Amino acid sequence: MKFDMHCHTKEGSLDGKIPIAEYIGLLKNQGFQGMVVTDHNSYNGYRKYKHHLKDVVTDFVVLKGIEYDTIDAGHIIVIMPEHVKLPLLECRGLPAKLLQDIVHFYGGILGPAHPCGDRHLSITQTKFYKKHPELMANFDFLEGFNACESMESNTAAKALADTYRLPTTGGSDSHHANCVGTAYTEFKEPITCESDLIQYVKERKVLACGGHLYHGTVKGRMGIFHHLLIESFWVYNHFAWIARYRRRKKALAES
Repeated sequence: MKFDMHCHTKEGSLDGKIPIAEYIGLLKNQGFQGMVVTDHNSYNGYRKYKHHLKDVVTDFVVLKGIEYDTIDAGHIIVIMPEHVKLPLLECRGLPAKLLQDIVHFYGGILGPAHPCGDRHLSITQTKFYKKHPELMANFDFLEGFNACESMESNTAAKALADTYRLPTTGGSDSHHANCVGTAYTEFKEPITCESDLIQYVKERKVLACGGHLYHGTVKGRMGIFHHLLIESFWVYNHFAWIARYRRRKKALAES
């Protein structure tokens, strides 16, 4: 089965431009059998599918995931069993180690998105990881091919996976329609729900990933000014971390 494991929708990500119904159609037309919705700190894209599209979409699997913004280790893709609902995962700002503990306690899996990409956004480019590289050993997979990253970034990601013997996934990281379908993950067995995917990864069954690079990214168009955008994101992420402190604390207490 061919999946896109890193998808952003208009309903769930502030910078997403593709309604999930359109996203599904684009992937189906390109021969994909499924997707994992990984909006930024939100399940709203998946909720749109669950409440309005699930009964009409056929021959295509849509799974619930999230791209979580940690306070210290960049973006992490999280996939929980279908019966687990954790409002905490929609409250950005947990430390990576605590996120690992919580996800594993509830039976989920997680792995760094674009692990060798931009500063602040990617785990290997964070100060915390450089001081605590052992953090990597507690992930279940990592993103080995991201269509919006450079070839150098993806090559380094695969080398990192080899070092820690982690399975690799592929995802387009699409925010715009013309990026959809540029990356894939292939499973050798049927995946029908989140638990199937989780078990497949935990058992270290064969995964294949790849694709082609997308050259229409914002960072590609901005050139050297992209660094200003990244630093601005760091500021935004820390203010958002502060703003969500009470909500995160309450959700953590209820977890």
